[in-house]
Amino acid sequence: MSSLSRELVFLILQFLDEEKFKETVHKLEQESGFFFNMKYFEDEVHSGNWDEVEKYLSGFTKVDDNRYSMKIFFEIRKQKYLEALDKHDRPKAVEILVKDLRVFSTFNEELFKEITQLLTLENFRENEQLSKYGDTKSARSIMLVELKKLIEANPLFRDKLQFPTLRNSRLRTLINQSLNWQHQLCKNPRPNPDIKTLFVDHSCRLPNDARAPSPVNNPLLGSLPKAGGFPPLGAHGPFQPTPSQVPTPLAGWMSSSSSVPHPAVSGGAIALGSPSIQAALKHPRTPPSNSAVDYPSGDSEHVSKRTRPMGISDEVNLGVNMLPMTFPGQAHGHTQAFKAPDDLPKTVARTLSQGSSPMSMDFHPIKQTLLLVGTNVGDIGLWEVGSRERLVQKTFKVWDLSKCSMPLQAALVKEPVVSVNRVIWSPDGSLFGVAYSRHIVQLYSYHGGEDMRQHLEIDAHVGGVNDIAFSTPNKQLCFTTCGDDKTIKVWDAATGVKRHTFEGHEAPVYSICPHYKENIQFIFSTALDGKIKAWLYDNMGSRVDYEAPGRWCTTMAYSADGTRLFSCGTSKDGDSYIVEWNESEGAVKRTYQGFHKRSLGVVQFDTTKNRYLAAGDDFSIKFWDMDNVQLLTAIDADGGLQASPRIRFNKEGSLLAVSANDNMIKVMANTDGLRLLHTVDNLSSESSKPAINNIAVAERAAERPASVVSIPGMNGDSRNMVDVKPVITEESNDKSKIWKLTEVGEPSQCRSLRLPENMRVTKISRLIFTNSGNAILALASNAIHLLWKWQRNDRNATGKATASLPPQQWQPASGILMTNDVTEANSEEAVPCFALSKNDSYVMSASGGKISLFNMMTFKTMATFMPPPPAATFLAFHPQDNNIIAIGMDDSTIQIYNVRVDEVKSKLKGHSKRITGLAFSNVLNVLVSSGADAQLCVWNTDGWEKQRSKVLQVPQGRSTGALSDTRVQFHQDQVHFLVVHETQLAIYETTKLECMKQWPVRESSAPITHATFSCDSQLIYASFMDATICVFTSANLRLRCRVNPSAYLPASLSNSNVHPLVIAAHPQESNMFAVGLSDGGVHIFEPLESEGKWGVAPPPENGSSSALASTPSVGASASDQPQR
Repeated sequence: MSSLSRELVFLILQFLDEEKFKETVHKLEQESGFFFNMKYFEDEVHSGNWDEVEKYLSGFTKVDDNRYSMKIFFEIRKQKYLEALDKHDRPKAVEILVKDLRVFSTFNEELFKEITQLLTLENFRENEQLSKYGDTKSARSIMLVELKKLIEANPLFRDKLQFPTLRNSRLRTLINQSLNWQHQLCKNPRPNPDIKTLFVDHSCRLPNDARAPSPVNNPLLGSLPKAGGFPPLGAHGPFQPTPSQVPTPLAGWMSSSSSVPHPAVSGGAIALGSPSIQAALKHPRTPPSNSAVDYPSGDSEHVSKRTRPMGISDEVNLGVNMLPMTFPGQAHGHTQAFKAPDDLPKTVARTLSQGSSPMSMDFHPIKQTLLLVGTNVGDIGLWEVGSRERLVQKTFKVWDLSKCSMPLQAALVKEPVVSVNRVIWSPDGSLFGVAYSRHIVQLYSYHGGEDMRQHLEIDAHVGGVNDIAFSTPNKQLCFTTCGDDKTIKVWDAATGVKRHTFEGHEAPVYSICPHYKENIQFIFSTALDGKIKAWLYDNMGSRVDYEAPGRWCTTMAYSADGTRLFSCGTSKDGDSYIVEWNESEGAVKRTYQGFHKRSLGVVQFDTTKNRYLAAGDDFSIKFWDMDNVQLLTAIDADGGLQASPRIRFNKEGSLLAVSANDNMIKVMANTDGLRLLHTVDNLSSESSKPAINNIAVAERAAERPASVVSIPGMNGDSRNMVDVKPVITEESNDKSKIWKLTEVGEPSQCRSLRLPENMRVTKISRLIFTNSGNAILALASNAIHLLWKWQRNDRNATGKATASLPPQQWQPASGILMTNDVTEANSEEAVPCFALSKNDSYVMSASGGKISLFNMMTFKTMATFMPPPPAATFLAFHPQDNNIIAIGMDDSTIQIYNVRVDEVKSKLKGHSKRITGLAFSNVLNVLVSSGADAQLCVWNTDGWEKQRSKVLQVPQGRSTGALSDTRVQFHQDQVHFLVVHETQLAIYETTKLECMKQWPVRESSAPITHATFSCDSQLIYASFMDATICVFTSANLRLRCRVNPSAYLPASLSNSNVHPLVIAAHPQESNMFAVGLSDGGVHIFEPLESEGKWGVAPPPENGSSSALASTPSVGASASDQPQR
């Protein structure tokens, strides 16, 4: 097969994959043998679809091709055989032995005999070589690691494991280019060609032999030159057009206007015959010959933007969940995402009771605390959010029933309940429109305060009016509607006269998005069949035809600056998508991740600040940085949200309205929003005057400086902090309340529980929640492991860990203990360490002696290895392979050990004292290590080379122990990590190994004993030598809550030296943590149910997230230090 034919197969594979022909694409992969899809192969192995696994492999290799292939098939068939034995299905095992494994007897008869003898054993694990065989899932995972290595080493798979880098929808693009070229060759090209088949070449046929306009002057094709025939093939590919004279206005758009030949056709990916409208969305122009007509152009910049390979965007994207932090010194762009949560409105500032369920909301474009609401029973509400006052409440009413069509009158008689589908303000806030679920659109004029007047009522569509939006074509205010009758209509906003009707959708039109680029006005529309179309205000039909992800309910929106286009959609099956579109290609540029697998309702979304996307999903508001596909953060607004809440930002992005249960609306605010609400609240008497000037009054008021209070700083100085209320409810009357550190000093102020003890141990050295969240595992200083499990019952339906119910200290029926190997030396002085497998099946542990591998179900020791010296001091499983373990040693080395083959793969040297911390990043493919030498090292996990290192800066005036532990833990984003040292907490960025934030402990204060991120990385829990436990906001390392010893230690221990040695966070509950004490006890903590969280994050001072912290002291004398 020629190379071009081979490339065609790859284009077809890409097309099949994009069109979701899942079985067909893998069938073609197998039959062609061009591309081995490792991901598909892995999925089939994990699922145990052995027939499909072998069938797929057969397209690439046979059993006897080479030794690698033989080993691949043998491992698969052996696993299938062992699974049958494990299920005690002897007949099936015999069948596999005879049909599948006998072929290998000719190569190794002894091995075949040994396999056959397994039939005689009650449990094949009695065979010494199979004694480490775990459960089916883990065995498949272990085998898959070996299979991947064999496949990668097999020469028959060379060049077949990597799919070529292609632009999205490359086959569609090539077809589109061909059709555009065919259209250019038409003798009389029509302005809006209707291409309905690919089976024959395209040609324009003219009705009644009428002469079509030249493509030089039609608005679809812009200034495309007329080719006189096929030009010769050039060095840069087929169909290089003849250079044409570029009009003067176009030259300004081009990087080299006179010397670069201008391509005649741009290959739009989906929109057949529509390159110029897509170019218009990017770079419109107006030729001097006719100023009344808009002509788009396909300029050279537009063409150059299409040459990027598939999946590579304008910006660098790291697959991370961005950490909600503000770090100084970062440039603008995607790297600035650490400032995100300080910009985002995340504090519940107002709770409004609407009376019926909100369906649509919109903030006034000028008076940004004025919120318009439409509900499921047709009610319209207008709220002044600042003063919590409902200015207007109107129920649905037809203004003039005599002017309504008979279908509408009949519909209202049959079903009088009408819902609001959309409310929206005009650009200047003088009008607002309401689209109802029955035929009607109503426009009101707004004159300030409570003055709302009827303006227009139009029987707009047959069926529901699904959306309404304002626009200004030809500088005249219009509004556009769409409906169940599959049409889009444009109306004069002053007179109500219909100006345009757009037809072409084959399903009800769900949403519209008017927009303009320079002087080109257009409308995007989406229908319930997933089609996206674009229209100019010329009644000449749709210009583009895209497929929306999800192919059902989709809405579209531009960023505030109008440069980036997004859509959000939910399929009938509940799959939701937010994507950014490449307008010039008609293809998806990036797809954002983080939605619930099955959304309960249609997901709504909004954009703000040219930077963020937000969507209501899974009873929360989810946020993304536009430049990063990974979820930035999710906020539950203190609970009570709908499954798929409606959301709406105000223009500046400082407020966010969210629909909640019980007909409520929650208004979230950032620091600027809190200040704005506070100002409007104080001036409510002034701003409630019924005059249009009240908008200007509020604007002037918002510019006034907010009142400030003086708060004593940690060093005796005073700093100003804005008087804001982090959480404001309708019932709150305390206008002077400021942020205050939450102090927990009594047992009644939190939920805490000391876990029951069946055996006495001296101290807890290591502590971890199981990944399932229903148990806690501790390692005591005497090398014994303790396991507590919560049982599922009527009082604990989930069986998850909780401080409200005591767990049971669990042991297997055999009564054995999980006890580490210890040396003759004092085990109390050994450095203990352990690591838990991702499926909670195994724990690897050491207490100064050999490393032991325990079965968590039976407590049996599966294996021991690596006897000292040197002794292991820290253990960490590789995130992609449970067989690979990083082992920190007390001789300062790190050994990369493969459990399966019992072999040390690499030995890393870079520290000068024992290793005290290890953490993998599966995003950056690095290992970060820390040691008693207070040094941090970053190692590449591909070749295990050291990339960089840095010595931890100990705060001035602090002395540390000779072997002081330094621990590391990656943030959820896998790019930044927490450093814990007795003298400080710090956040580092991995790629530059740069300290972004630091919280130092003052010289006179108790040292830190341990710290950890909460499961969502929003909080940091830290324990201190004086038995204090502190909760920090990870975004800025500022203290928000302090748990004093008196809250959890009995009075008899209050003056003793009992304190937490280790702290662990629950893997799913972000406000739950546990501590292991120096007296052998384990305590679990949760905030009171009435509180729901550990205190309130202190607001940034003077609106700046980088301001110095001004919080009270930690423990007896430590204070919240300046951020550095």
